[in-house]
Amino acid sequence: MTNEGMAADGAGAPRLVVDPSHYAVIYAVGDVHGCLEPLLGLEERISEDAASIEGRKLIVMLGDYVDRGPKSAAVLYHLTAAPPAGFDRVCLRGNHDDAFLAFIDGDPAGNWVLDHGAEETFRSYGVEFDGHPSQDASHPLREMVRAAVPQSHVDFLRSLPVLLTVGSDVFAHAGIRPGRPLPEQTDDDLMWIRRSFLDLGPGLPLRVFHGHTAMKEPHVGPDRVSLDTHCYRTGKLTAARVRNGEVTILSVG
Repeated sequence: MTNEGMAADGAGAPRLVVDPSHYAVIYAVGDVHGCLEPLLGLEERISEDAASIEGRKLIVMLGDYVDRGPKSAAVLYHLTAAPPAGFDRVCLRGNHDDAFLAFIDGDPAGNWVLDHGAEETFRSYGVEFDGHPSQDASHPLREMVRAAVPQSHVDFLRSLPVLLTVGSDVFAHAGIRPGRPLPEQTDDDLMWIRRSFLDLGPGLPLRVFHGHTAMKEPHVGPDRVSLDTHCYRTGKLTAARVRNGEVTILSVG
């Protein structure tokens, strides 16, 4: 992707801002969770859908590329390569991506992944893991994972922004803290929030595109669009096309 027209904002993980006139159409894609084939299928459908649209085009990945599904490593190899022809791509950081990076870095908070789908992620890199290791075993496991994960994947995860703002549309993995101005949103708010955001909405004059909370069907409302359709269980991966303020849902699976 290109950084043209984008600016980092705030401390911690990067936060991007795009002028609404910069792209003719934006496609936001829900949680992938190691499901490579649905991702490839959805990208093909997005390319077909956008073929007749003039102007620049953007794909926004809403995070959670790893864990639970069978091909986390392959998904990261794919996302670290070039986007589909004719598109720019922004990949946001999800809570699973954040915790996986923390595990690799040796942050104890990263041990969360061991109970939330890391077995499949590690196996995709050739590291076998069965159940939660004891405290004595956790360090050797981490060293095996560090040795197996390419540095390009670590660098990619470390570079991921947590927020993209395009006019009054904002894109974040989990949502935002209701009523809190965007500059005051913490990285944890944007990657981990759930109940209060789902109950109250953004509480700001914004429309939030997010994943994180799995649903049988995508939700399209005036102030939030939810796109996590539980791909690793259902095989269904969902995107929202945003053009001239209108939202259209595209799905595969």
